[in-house]
Amino acid sequence: MFKHILLATDGSEASVHAAQLAVGLARTHGARLTALYVVDPYPYLGLGEANPMGIQAYMGAALEHAAAAHAKVLGLAESGGPRVDVQLRRAEDVATATGITGTARAEGCDLIVVGSHGRTGLPRMLLGSVAAKVVAQAEIPVLVAR
Repeated sequence: MFKHILLATDGSEASVHAAQLAVGLARTHGARLTALYVVDPYPYLGLGEANPMGIQAYMGAALEHAAAAHAKVLGLAESGGPRVDVQLRRAEDVATATGITGTARAEGCDLIVVGSHGRTGLPRMLLGSVAAKVVAQAEIPVLVAR
């Protein structure tokens, strides 16, 4: 049924659960699996202005975090799992056309798998929900793992 699955990962516990589901689905359907980590290149206004090394330190840490998140996914797919392609994108809004939904479109994916922290109420309003934005903007099915 599925030929190419996009897994959005950030290395969190919720995304590891999503990765387990995505790897299982890819294995079952013989699908390709792309693990995507999106970095916000401008998370804080003035980061680079306050400290000239600020943005370099931030991006260095983000790249290390992305590598760790990808390693978790690769580890899950290791034993008889699907081939996993890893991608790193920079996008100011993780869910939008330059992030998750845009990558799914560009790669020809037919399913997006994303984790959710399950926040409700005020924390969700303040922090937003990448999963909710992906569901609202995606042109293909989205599996949200909690």
